[in-house]
Amino acid sequence: MQRDQVDKENLEVLDLAVDLASQAGAIQRQRYETQLDVRTKSASIDLVTEVDRQCEALIIAGLQAVRPGDAILAEEGGGRDHDESPWRWVIDPLDGTTNYAHGFPRFCVSIGVEYRGSRRIGVVYDPLLDELFYAVHGAGAWLGQRRLAVSSTAVLGEALVATGFAYDVHDSQDDNLARFAQVLKAARGIRRDGSAALDLCYVAAGRLDAYWEFKLHAWDVVAGCLIVEEAGGCVSDILGGPVPPAGDEIVATNALLHAAILAQMNA
Repeated sequence: MQRDQVDKENLEVLDLAVDLASQAGAIQRQRYETQLDVRTKSASIDLVTEVDRQCEALIIAGLQAVRPGDAILAEEGGGRDHDESPWRWVIDPLDGTTNYAHGFPRFCVSIGVEYRGSRRIGVVYDPLLDELFYAVHGAGAWLGQRRLAVSSTAVLGEALVATGFAYDVHDSQDDNLARFAQVLKAARGIRRDGSAALDLCYVAAGRLDAYWEFKLHAWDVVAGCLIVEEAGGCVSDILGGPVPPAGDEIVATNALLHAAILAQMNA
C-alpha cells in the first residue's frame, strides 16, 4: 500500500487496528488446543470461551488508551456507544469460536472501522497462518505486501463458493439448507469453514469466487466487506441492495458472478 497516499488519521487507525489484531492473535495462537472454558450463549452451538473475552478486553483497552472518544461495537458486549463520535470500531475478537473450541484451525480476529457510517478500515488476522488481510477505503486490499484481487471466474459451474449456517439452524425453518443444496448442484464446489470474516477475505484473495450467509452480525462482516470491495468484488443483500447495517444478510462475489448468485438466492 502506498502509505504516502493515505490520509494521516486513516493510517493511524489502520496501524492501531493491525497492532491490536496481532496482539489478540498471539493470545489465540498461544491458547490454541489447550484446555478451554467453553460456554454457550444464544444456543447450544453458539459458543464463547475465555479467549474470546480476553482478546476483546485487550482490544478495547488498547482502543480506549489511544482513542477514548471512539464508539465500539464488540461481539462480547464490552464496547460502548458514543453517538457524537464519527468513528466506530466493530470488533469480532475471535471469529470462528466453535472451530477454535474444537481445535479446528479456521478462526481469526476481525476489526472493522467505520467513519460516519461508512466502512473505512478493515483488518482480519489469521494467527495460525500468520496472514494479515487489510484494506483502507480507496487504497486497495492487501495480504501482507501483496495487493489482493478477486478471481476472474465468470461461470457459476466453475466457481468455488462458501456459505454458513446460523446458530438457530436446529430450530428455524429459515435454515439456508435449500439454498445450500441449490448452489451445490450449480457450482463446482461449496465449502462451509465457519468463519465469515475469513470467507470474505478469501473472496477478496481469489481463493473463493463467492460467499453468502444469513443471520450474521456487523462484527462478522464490516472488515471483510471492505476488503472484498477494495479487491474489486461486490457485496450486497440477496436483492442486490446494500448490506444491512446489522450485517444479517450478505452476498459477496468477484462481481462477475454476482447476478448468478443472486439468481440462486431468489430462485
